Amino acid sequence: MEMQKTNFLEGRIFLPMLKFSIPIMLSIFFQQMYNTVDTMIVGYTLGEETLAAIGVSSPIFELFVGFALGFGNGLSIIIARSYGTRDERLLKNSVAGSIIVGLIVSIVVTVLSAVFMSPLLKLLKTPQETFALSYSYIRKITLFTIVLFMYNLCAGMLRAVGNSFMPLVFLIVSSVLNIGLDFLFITVFKRGIDGAAEATVISQGVSVALCIIYIYKAVPSLIPSKENFVEGKSMHKQLTVQGLSMGFMSCIVSAGTVILQSAINGFGYLIIAGHTAARRLFQVTLMPYSAMGQSVNTFVSQNYGANNAKRIRKGMLESYIYDGVITIVMTALIWLFAPAIIKFISGSSEAELVSYGSRYIKFMVPFYFVLGLLTITRTSLQAIDSKILPVLSSVMELIGKILFTIILIPRFGINAVIVCEPLIWCFMVVELLISFWTNKYIRTGKME
Repeated sequence: MEMQKTNFLEGRIFLPMLKFSIPIMLSIFFQQMYNTVDTMIVGYTLGEETLAAIGVSSPIFELFVGFALGFGNGLSIIIARSYGTRDERLLKNSVAGSIIVGLIVSIVVTVLSAVFMSPLLKLLKTPQETFALSYSYIRKITLFTIVLFMYNLCAGMLRAVGNSFMPLVFLIVSSVLNIGLDFLFITVFKRGIDGAAEATVISQGVSVALCIIYIYKAVPSLIPSKENFVEGKSMHKQLTVQGLSMGFMSCIVSAGTVILQSAINGFGYLIIAGHTAARRLFQVTLMPYSAMGQSVNTFVSQNYGANNAKRIRKGMLESYIYDGVITIVMTALIWLFAPAIIKFISGSSEAELVSYGSRYIKFMVPFYFVLGLLTITRTSLQAIDSKILPVLSSVMELIGKILFTIILIPRFGINAVIVCEPLIWCFMVVELLISFWTNKYIRTGKME
C-alpha cells in the first residue's frame, strides 16, 4: 500500500506546504551532515590545511554535481505535472523517460569531471600546499556523480507525487552510516581526506538502494513497464529541455561560486578555512528556505498540471510571509551564536579564521529574506514552464561574481567577498519577481 500523500490540488494551502517541507528540511539537514561532519572531523583530526583543501574543492564539486542534481530536479517537475493531470500512464511515461535521459546526462558529467578536474584546479590558482589533497578529494566524489543523481531522481519522484517522508528516512540511515564511516576511515584506517570522500560516496549509495527498493515495493504508480519506456521516448525532448534549463541554471550559479573561490584562495589558508566553515553554516541555516522552495515547486508543478493559476498565486503569497518570519528568527540566532558555531565547525580557535567566518555569516543572514524570495520565485517559474527567465537570473549572478572577482575584491579585499552575494541577490530578485507576477498564465490563468 502506498503511503498517504500530501494533497496540493485542493483544500488548504500553507499548512500542507509546511507539513510537506518539514521532511524535506530534515532531509537537507542530513545531506548537509555529510559535508559538515566531514568538515568537523577533518578540522579536528587533520588540521587547517586539509580543511582548506576541502574548501577549495567544494565549489568545483557543486559545479559538476550541481548540474546533475539540477537536471534531476527538472525531471521531477515534469513528473509532478504528470501527476497533477491524474493520468497514471502519462506519469509512468515521464518516469521512464526521466530514467533514460538522466542516466545519460550523469555519465557525461562524470566523464567531463574526470577530464577537466586537474586543469580546473590549476586555473583557480589552488594553493600548492593544498592542491594534491583537493584533487584527491574531489576526484573520488565526482567519479560517483551517478550515485548522487540516482538518489536525487528517486527522491524527486516520491516528492512529485506528494511523499516527502520516505526520502527523509533513507537519508537518516545513510547519514548515521556516514558518520560511522568517517570516524572509521579517517581515525582508524588513517585514510585521511580520501576516507572522508569514500565515506560520503558509500553512504549516498546506501540511500539510493533503499529508495529504489521502497519505490519498487510500495509505490507501483512510479514503476514503468517496457511499454512506458517505448512511449516515454516521446517525452525525451521535453524532459531534456526542462532538465537542461535547471541543470544549466545550477551550473551557472556554481560556476560563479568557483570563480569567487579563486579570489578567496589568494587570502591564505586561514581565510579559506574560515570561509569553508562559514559556508557550511550558511548551507545549514538555509534549510528552511530550500525546503519551502522545494515544497512550493511541487505545489506549483501539480497545480500547473491541474490548470489552477488562482491557487498558485495564493500559495506563493503565503510562502513569502513564511520567508519573512523565518529570516527574523534566523538573524537573531546567528548574531548571538556565530563565533561559537564557527569554532565548533572548524575545530579551530585561530582568531583570523573565527573573525572572518563570523563577519561573513552575520552580514549574510538578514539577506536570507531576499534569497528566500529568489529561491521560491525561480523554482516556481520553472514549474510553470518558464525556462529562459530563471536561467537569465543565474547569468546575472555569474556576471556579478566575475565583476567582483576581477574589479572589487582586488581593491577592497575580504570586505568585497562578504558583500558580494547579498548585493547580487537584490538585483536578481527584482528580475524574478517581475517575471513571475507579469507572466500571462499567472495573471490570467490562460496557458499559451
